[in-house]
Amino acid sequence: MNLYNIKHPEEQVNFAQAVRQGLGKDQGLFFPQQIPQLTHIEDLLALPLVERSQKILAALIGEEIPTDRLNAMVKNAFTFPAPLAQVSDNIFALELFHGPTLAFKDFGGRFMAQALAAVRGDGKITILTATSGDTGAAVAHAFYGLENINVVILYPKGKISPLQEKLFCTLGGNIRTVAIEADFDACQALVKQAFDDAELRDAIGLNSANSINISRLLAQVCYYFEAVAQLPADKRQEVVVSVPSGNFGNLTAGLIAKTLGLPIKRFIASTNANDTVPRYLRSGEWSPNATVATLSNAMDVSRPNNWPRVEELFKRNGWALSELGSGALNDAETETALKAQYAEGYLCEPHGSIAYQLLHDQLQSGETGIFLCTAHPAKFKESVERILEIELPLPEALGKHNKLPLLSEVMANDFSQLKAYLLK
Repeated sequence: MNLYNIKHPEEQVNFAQAVRQGLGKDQGLFFPQQIPQLTHIEDLLALPLVERSQKILAALIGEEIPTDRLNAMVKNAFTFPAPLAQVSDNIFALELFHGPTLAFKDFGGRFMAQALAAVRGDGKITILTATSGDTGAAVAHAFYGLENINVVILYPKGKISPLQEKLFCTLGGNIRTVAIEADFDACQALVKQAFDDAELRDAIGLNSANSINISRLLAQVCYYFEAVAQLPADKRQEVVVSVPSGNFGNLTAGLIAKTLGLPIKRFIASTNANDTVPRYLRSGEWSPNATVATLSNAMDVSRPNNWPRVEELFKRNGWALSELGSGALNDAETETALKAQYAEGYLCEPHGSIAYQLLHDQLQSGETGIFLCTAHPAKFKESVERILEIELPLPEALGKHNKLPLLSEVMANDFSQLKAYLLK
């Protein structure tokens, strides 16, 4: 698999280099030079999740990883289902929260851990990543206990749910967590600064597990195929997918799936009040506002890292950005959407509710809608219980971590402090 740096196309790497390196020159994102057109899509959709995913990832990655090794990587990573639940006659929910940390990031995080183990070579590696909620837990659990791999996770202090925090800030061992006194965009900027520091990068073998890492992104392609595979055959031709969007890795993966040949008619980029992309699609002006805290905290991102990949795909495929649906809900509208879903008999959480409502509002006659449920409702226990006036039991994965003490350090938004912390 050959990839290029979107900012500097002359910088070209193979899959192993892209996985180890994370980012290219000037924080450029790596992107595949070619995305194949898969044939016999219906035959692929008839296969089970793991077997189908093995074929999809083999087509994307090529012969760089031996088939037996790649098949084992996929089998070890995808050990849980992604069921499709019917919410109404023509709207379905793709539930991506059945993994060990109850969020969609388990797919990408676990596959990245497998990929890095396969291509790492000698020497220690430090994974540095920022999280707005769910990435932290998925990465922490995927890499926990792996030899010679240290993980440092930055997150905005006080801006993720208490249960999200407990899920990854209670592990210890090779997992270190730092609460930054700022928002997620500041955490993400610190990660980028670290990658720009050649001395630091080389000293600790720096790598990232954000969706900027291509291995995570490719793994996410697979559950879009799983979603369509579970639809009745007569509902597969006019499929619209609504994606809760923060850093826009999830939408990028869906667009790659469409490029491969998956029959998705169009996508809706669903955001909260941090609506940089919907405003850009309306006005043509990229003007990020200051990030604001919302009920859907994993989407509290004003400068989405993966947007250049989205634009690259549209350009390469000859698609018009006007074909991309979008919309944004504020917190009051999110609460109304959550209540509407519950009234229909489906229990959701703020991120999925935003995706549901925008899909509901934009779906046209004859279309079938799928919205992505990116996290278990219990990860947002306080807000869901308050809004719906119900009591949510804690799943075992959350319950056991909720009893443990937090092990995080608190740090100012200061790169010199972070660098000293990483080097010690």
